Amino acid sequence: MNKNKKHFALNEPLRHACHAKPMTRRDFIAQGFMAGVGTVCSGSILSLFANPGKAYASLSPDLEALKSSCGIASQGAGKIPFIVFDLAGGANIAGSNVLVGGRGGQLDFLSTAGYSKLGIPGDMVPPIANPTTGLSDFINTELGLAFHADSAFLRGIQDKFSITNRANVNGAVIPARSENDTGNNPHNPMYGINKVGADGSLLTLIGSRNSDSGGNSMAPAMMIDPSKRPTKIDRPSDVTGLVDTGDLVGLLSQQDSVAVMESIQRISAMKLGKVNSQITTDDVLKDMVNCGYVKSADITDRFGDPSTLNPSLDSDLVGDNGIFSAQEFASEGEFQKTASMLKLVVNGYAGAGTITMGGFDYHTSDRATGESRDLRAGRCMGACLEYAARKGVPLMMYVCSDGSVASNGMIDDSLNGRGKGVWSGDNSSTAASFFLVYNPNGTPQLIGNTTDQQAKHQQIGYMRSDASVETASSPAANNVNLLVETVILNYMALHGEQGQFASLFPRHGLGNSALLDSLTAFEPIVSGVM
Repeated sequence: MNKNKKHFALNEPLRHACHAKPMTRRDFIAQGFMAGVGTVCSGSILSLFANPGKAYASLSPDLEALKSSCGIASQGAGKIPFIVFDLAGGANIAGSNVLVGGRGGQLDFLSTAGYSKLGIPGDMVPPIANPTTGLSDFINTELGLAFHADSAFLRGIQDKFSITNRANVNGAVIPARSENDTGNNPHNPMYGINKVGADGSLLTLIGSRNSDSGGNSMAPAMMIDPSKRPTKIDRPSDVTGLVDTGDLVGLLSQQDSVAVMESIQRISAMKLGKVNSQITTDDVLKDMVNCGYVKSADITDRFGDPSTLNPSLDSDLVGDNGIFSAQEFASEGEFQKTASMLKLVVNGYAGAGTITMGGFDYHTSDRATGESRDLRAGRCMGACLEYAARKGVPLMMYVCSDGSVASNGMIDDSLNGRGKGVWSGDNSSTAASFFLVYNPNGTPQLIGNTTDQQAKHQQIGYMRSDASVETASSPAANNVNLLVETVILNYMALHGEQGQFASLFPRHGLGNSALLDSLTAFEPIVSGVM
């Protein structure tokens, strides 16, 4: 039977006899009919004129002092960069990737039948101990958060994330139901992340989809701020096209261009200072004109050389010593999308970003199809962690999906099936989300004085022994809006600001302060503003 089993190629669309034909954009994304771009776009035309060898000009002190009053954000606004992976279609997260257990945490093991439903056969379940070592061969905790040792997510992360940097990562998992195959799950927390202070010096929010959330899943309606709608970024040309300093940089050097704009600003300020009664809205007009020149000078100062924004020219991202080789970057649109997002978010040009990856509705009666897509997603996750490590900045990475899948116990013994259970159908009760935190200053520390206490902060909520989410185990377990609130609470806690959660979200549904503490995973890794 295995010889005749159909496995889908990595970018092949998934056609399900049990599903209606895809009609909406979200249907196409979930079944893999729409994915990332497949070609590398060259830099903008400004690269013909700007001199890449020129050193950055420094904005003069008098104009530097005006930046904050003109609303020009500092690099990253002093908050931890935040990236969402939105796996469209209902990916497997619990069990075969991140371990999920009972009341006691990840290692409070489920039943063998429960693990089978999560795609793990009896000879690979986490409780099995190696008779030689007395330890399980199927549990990997090198990222702090416990993964199944053969997790495709984990193998992908390990492929891109260097061994020396893995000790500075920890994470938490949240067992939480969400509906299958729909973008109506309000999984996306980016508006809330912005509300608590995340911002960029160039953009506030970005996403790889042209949607209100920037991703496949919606954002909670009560958090949406139309003025902060994410800018679509899913390829290098989207990044390089963000800034246009005009022909001035072509006619003059970058340094001289900044000097000219500074002079224009000062002359304009002197002229406006002599204007009083002629303009009715005098002060407003002065401010708009004055700040316009300050912003232009600042943009030219930082981005007059467009290569500074081009992810394909960043040697930490692409090349012989880069996270992606030139060949794999050229041939894989999801890597281009991820690199473009990383360039903006990790460097503080944007406050937070969403990477939507399609084709995760992979209940195709085999295992190989899902494994290959999980592996690629894992490589993109590993790239995020590695790039943050290379830049020496913290990062919070959140992974979610609309619904999940389950196995009927049949085994796929093909090379890529790896002897695991086939995904036979959608199952919202096996769903979970997780987040990983990178801290350049050391391992993020779980809350709690004992191992047992820490285990309950690393897994927020729990599953029943049959691998179904216990819906009463946390506010997030059966309410996606509250799942988003839980993620935002944990982001604030990394800054030591969880005490402000109730005032910023006065209508939240997470309960009193004692319950908020139980929903928080980590001690702060930064103090307020970095």
